[in-house]
Amino acid sequence: MTPQTPVRLGAALDGVGWHPASWREDTVNAKRLADPEYWVELAQTAERGLLDFLTIDDTLGLQFENFGLPDDRVDRVRGRLDSVLIASRVAPRTRHIGLIPTAVVTHTEPFHLAKAIATLDFISAGRAGVRLKVDVAGTEVALFGRRDQPLLDPGEAGEAKLRGSLKTAMGEAADYGEVLHRLWDSWEDDAVIRDTTTGRFIDRKKLHHIDFEGEHFSVKGPLTVPRPPQGQPLTGVLAHVTEVYRLAADVADLVWFTPHSDNDIRGVCDELAGFGAHFDRGDPLVKFGDLLVALDSHQERGIDRLHRLDELSGAPLTSDARIFTGSPAELADLIEAWTAAGLEGVRLRPASNAVDLPLISDALAPELRRRGLRPESYSATTLRGHLGLDRPRSRYATPLEAS
Repeated sequence: MTPQTPVRLGAALDGVGWHPASWREDTVNAKRLADPEYWVELAQTAERGLLDFLTIDDTLGLQFENFGLPDDRVDRVRGRLDSVLIASRVAPRTRHIGLIPTAVVTHTEPFHLAKAIATLDFISAGRAGVRLKVDVAGTEVALFGRRDQPLLDPGEAGEAKLRGSLKTAMGEAADYGEVLHRLWDSWEDDAVIRDTTTGRFIDRKKLHHIDFEGEHFSVKGPLTVPRPPQGQPLTGVLAHVTEVYRLAADVADLVWFTPHSDNDIRGVCDELAGFGAHFDRGDPLVKFGDLLVALDSHQERGIDRLHRLDELSGAPLTSDARIFTGSPAELADLIEAWTAAGLEGVRLRPASNAVDLPLISDALAPELRRRGLRPESYSATTLRGHLGLDRPRSRYATPLEAS
């Protein structure tokens, strides 16, 4: 049975898993973090469960748990491969699943990222997206030395200073997202003509300067990559507060947030709807709830497993997202309730990639299909198609003649 409005389903990949002790439990994969085949196998496992997409977490600096503030811990995974390049490696070895790497927009140029993600969209035949991430704390600024940004400790900064830093970072990220979208539109779909008779490879009139002038960027364009297969690869934002919800509504196609109850979902959806009306978006913003999951045959076994990981870690697991322990059927109950409350889908963070990702694909996904909440097969070839989003026309294209 194929549902008319399926629950969207994604997985978030980070290291060996989202529990900080997962590398001690899964020592085989802990040795393979820099092995490209490890990431290919994870993507193939997720695709086996017909998941719509996977995201690959990334930062420019080393991973730290306290808002990215440096620490001296040596009992955590540190160091990672570039997520865009991982996605490029995974793309030819998968056929359907969407690939969404992370990019830190505070310290990178939008032109470079637009080119990289457009290229990923070609390599994956229309399955590319990108998560836009900001460096609010200023922990990565020293890696570049191009701006004066003091280190910000949220525990000491105070609400007003934190909000001010967030507002500045989100303003820059909004400009960044706008530049990405304009650059992906800067080639019209039929700009490449390959006319051997006239010797013209491209129609120059269909390449456009974007002429973006903002507070943070001045970008002429056009991009040096033709318009990607999806027209616009998808952009996503992980959001927890109003300033980031506004960014998502302004420039993103997907938003992940971290509800802990049905009321949380309804409240955030109402807030996002208000921004959507303000910014007069075209396509709807697709809303996902994030869950960190430790699956097992039933809740008690899931709790026991989490306790074992906590003992290895030396402290109980904490997360911005709700932590779920239980069986795939119990997780399906929660997903069903959350989508009824207003979400289009969920993004699952496996506590351990080796244990939880196969259970998501081989137990949760079939349970959702049995309930009529997931399709029996992939019905689209692009990430936009998986999420029910249309392929947009270039904003610079000649207007269609009225029929």
